[in-house]
Amino acid sequence: MSTSLNTQALKSLDAQHHLHPFTNTRALNERGARVIESAQGVYLRDTDGNRILDGMSGLWCVAVGHGRTDIADAVAQQLKDLTFYNTFFNTTHPPVVELSQMLAELTPPQFKRFFYTGSGSESNDTIIRLVRYYWQLLGKPEKQVIIGRTNGYHGSTIAAASLGGFGAMQQQGMLPGVVHGPQPFWWANGGDMDPDTFGRHVARQTLELIDQLGTDKVAAMIAEPIQGAGGVIIPPSTYWPELAAGLKQRDILLISDEVICGFGRTGHWFGCELMGTQPDFMTLAKGITSGYVPMGAVAVSDRVASVLLELGDEFAHGFTYSGHPAACAAAIANLRILQNEKLVERVHDDIGPYLQSKWKALSDHPLVGEAVMEGLIGSFQFAADKAARTTFPEAAKIGLVARDFSFNNGLIMRAVGDRMVIAPPFSLTHAEADELMATVYKVLDLTYAHVRSLGLAK
Repeated sequence: MSTSLNTQALKSLDAQHHLHPFTNTRALNERGARVIESAQGVYLRDTDGNRILDGMSGLWCVAVGHGRTDIADAVAQQLKDLTFYNTFFNTTHPPVVELSQMLAELTPPQFKRFFYTGSGSESNDTIIRLVRYYWQLLGKPEKQVIIGRTNGYHGSTIAAASLGGFGAMQQQGMLPGVVHGPQPFWWANGGDMDPDTFGRHVARQTLELIDQLGTDKVAAMIAEPIQGAGGVIIPPSTYWPELAAGLKQRDILLISDEVICGFGRTGHWFGCELMGTQPDFMTLAKGITSGYVPMGAVAVSDRVASVLLELGDEFAHGFTYSGHPAACAAAIANLRILQNEKLVERVHDDIGPYLQSKWKALSDHPLVGEAVMEGLIGSFQFAADKAARTTFPEAAKIGLVARDFSFNNGLIMRAVGDRMVIAPPFSLTHAEADELMATVYKVLDLTYAHVRSLGLAK
C-alpha cells in the first residue's frame, strides 16, 4: 500500500478491514490503531514521526535489531535463485540443508534432526503428534497426556493453546489430554516459603500430579525455561533440577519451549542450557530468523529420532512451507550475525549485566514489588503492598495504564496484568539502555501519581 496515505486514512482502513490478534476490535476501532511504518536498530517510527524504542524486540523476536540489510539481501537473492519448492516428495534444497547443519552445531548435542514449520504454534502442534507417535511405536499408546503449566504460553492454534495455561484461550476450544500444573511464581504464590523451598515445592507438586494421573498415562511435559507471555516468571534455582530429575525418573519426555528463550535471549544459546536440563524436544521460532521472515522448527533428540527411524513408517504430517527457501535464507543470515558479532556472548557478558543492574534497582521504587531479569528478558511487578506481596484491584488495570504511559513517552513495554515485561534487541547500546531506564522511571512516577489519584496508594 502507498504510504502517501495519512495516519487517519490508514487507521480508518484498518478499522474497516483488519481483525487484530488478541484484541477487542470494537474498542480498538473506537480509538484507532497505532501505525508503525519503519524501523532501524532498536527504534521504530510511526506515521506521525514519533521515534519509539522497541523494548519488546517486535514480539520477543527481533534479536539482531531492525533494518539489517544483510538478512534482507539474503532473502532477496534466495527468492531470485529459488522462490519456492516444497520439501515433500523426496525433495530438498540447499538452504534447508545448510540451516539444518547449522542448527545441529548450535543446539545441545542430543539434537541432530529438525522438522520445519511456519511458527511456534505449528511447532508445538507437530510435537504433540511426534510425542504420541513415539509412544505408539514403543508399544505404549496409552501414554497420551501432556502436562503444561498455569500461565504457560505455547501458541494460539487449538492444539498449542491447549498446551498453554491461559483460561481465556482455553474457553474458545481445547484438546483433551492436556493437564496443567502450577507455575513457579514465587512473588505471587510463594506464601511464607523462601524462593528455594518454593521452587522445590512447585516441582514436587507437578511430579505428584503426574503420579496421580499415572506415569503409564503421561507422555510428556512442556514448559518454557522462563515463562515469557505469562509475565517473565524466572523460576527459583531449585525448580528445574528437581523437576527435570523427577521427569527422567518417571520416563516422561521433556519439551523445552524455546520460542522466546532460544537463540540467545537468556545470555545462552538456549534457555535449557541456562537451566541445566536436557530436553527431548525444543520448540523453535521467533529468534531463528529474528522475525524477518516467519519460521518455526522442532528440534528432535536422538532418543526420539532413533525410534522414528528404526520403528516408524511415514510420519503423516507436514506443511506447504516447511523449510521455505526464503525463510531458511533469513535464518542462516540471522544466525551468522549472532555468531560473527558474538551477540549471545554480548547478552551474557556486556549489555545483559549492564541493563540488569539498573533494572533490578527498580525494586526500590515504592510501586514495585520485584524486578527480575535474566539475559535481556525482564519484568517488574506493581504491588499495592510490597511487604504483603499483593496486587491492585483488577478493575484498576494498572498495567495497561503504565503501558500507555510508556508508549506515549517513546518506549514499548508489555503489560501482563500488573506486571510489565521487556525484551529489547541484543544490539541495544549502553546509551540506549540508559534512555530505556530513564523512560521506565518516568513511567513509574506517572503510574504512581495515577495510583494516588485513585486512592490506591498506601
